[in-house]
Amino acid sequence: MKYNEINTLRALKKAKYKTKGIKDELRDNLIENIKKNNNVFEGIHGYENTVIPEIERAILSRHNINLLGLRGQAKTRIARLMIKLLDEYIPFVSGSEINDDPLAPISKYAQELIAEKQDDTPISWLHRDERFAEKLATPDVTVADIIGDVDPIKAANLKLSYADDRVIHYGMIPRANRSIFVINELPDLQARIQVSLFNILQEGDIQIRGFKLRLALDMQFIFTANPEDYTNRGSIVTPLKDRIGSQILTHYPKDIATAKIITAQEIKANEMQKANIHVPELAKDLLEQISFEARESEYVDEKSGVSARLSITAYENLLSSAELRSLRNAEKNTTIRLSDFMGIIPAITGKVELVYEGEEEGGDFVAKQLIENAIKKLFSDHFPKIEKLEKQNAESPYDEVVTWFFNQNKFEILTDLSDKAYYEKLNSIDPLSNLISKYQPNIQHEDKAFMKEFILWGLVQFKKLSMTNYSDGVQIQDPYGNYIQNMQ
Repeated sequence: MKYNEINTLRALKKAKYKTKGIKDELRDNLIENIKKNNNVFEGIHGYENTVIPEIERAILSRHNINLLGLRGQAKTRIARLMIKLLDEYIPFVSGSEINDDPLAPISKYAQELIAEKQDDTPISWLHRDERFAEKLATPDVTVADIIGDVDPIKAANLKLSYADDRVIHYGMIPRANRSIFVINELPDLQARIQVSLFNILQEGDIQIRGFKLRLALDMQFIFTANPEDYTNRGSIVTPLKDRIGSQILTHYPKDIATAKIITAQEIKANEMQKANIHVPELAKDLLEQISFEARESEYVDEKSGVSARLSITAYENLLSSAELRSLRNAEKNTTIRLSDFMGIIPAITGKVELVYEGEEEGGDFVAKQLIENAIKKLFSDHFPKIEKLEKQNAESPYDEVVTWFFNQNKFEILTDLSDKAYYEKLNSIDPLSNLISKYQPNIQHEDKAFMKEFILWGLVQFKKLSMTNYSDGVQIQDPYGNYIQNMQ
């Protein structure tokens, strides 16, 4: 259909255009995409066998949808991607505030214009990208904001009764007629405002200041909500829930591999960082494990959730920490170090809601503990497990490393150490190379330095070594080193 050539109702009829409701649009286009094996929800990972099939079923059933889940679970992104399932262009009566269908007008403006001009009624075209509206629900939202209100000035100028629909100033929902309308954080909407949605969802009419107006809006509603909002800030009133066809539960990534894909997709790293900073796979795993640890931590409020944005912003901070060090050392290329993870603490503290015990300990303490717990968890995945209780004089794969530190006075890794000095420091500990050769023989050469530092930090977490933190780096030594030093 040549949209640019169809600008009157006559031309539209001649082109044999057929009116289709938005829910039928979504359904028909979804069917076509499934037949062609096209992925409509591109960029959404981890939902392939859970959330997405449920959304597809809801669309096929022509349901309004409520996406229920904690923050950072791609609820709004899913809603925005549904635009792809709309027809590229739809016609509407030129000048209509509510995108009136020329073949089925619902506003008095469009009805009177068509009655006057007949087949000469001017037609405009609306692109699918313009058929999306979004409103964040807040307690101060009014009926006038989302439904509309009587405009007394318009009533006076046109000398019309307040009961005449021509005096209405339309709100966001009527103006989004024939579009996808998203209301985020639905429970935050006051109960009386939620009530105003009843008839729109079911009966197709609206009420403004007691005047009932028949306005059969053609809408696809998508709501988002946090399950905990039911008890914290508000609730979804029961009659409204009854009118929402499908309620779909979202979730966080269930494994590190999926989480890594999401983070890699979302990070905003510049080309210089991508080209000059090498990030070992283990560092990426560790970063994602921190989010998993946060969701299970006793110090973090699990009801508020831990957004995927934690990993994204933490990754960006990690790159910036390495970049800052390379700039100070006048080095073009560098590799992420485990000590760079201290630079992601601000990204963690701003993304987690702490319970009372966490507040008592402090955000920095909790963030460091999450990093340490992540190291401890991944250490056991890469190297032999260290038992809490060991037999006296029993041999351990880590005895050589511990002995090396016992024979050394101190071992320091400064934050701004040059790459050359950093590698020399770690390479001087021969037992580390032996451990990697035995248990991680396939590791890439450029990742070995990070793995060596990871072993040291892991042994610290299992009390095989001790660590002292300074503002400019760390000192690692035999666990009894401090005690012996103090005795001398």
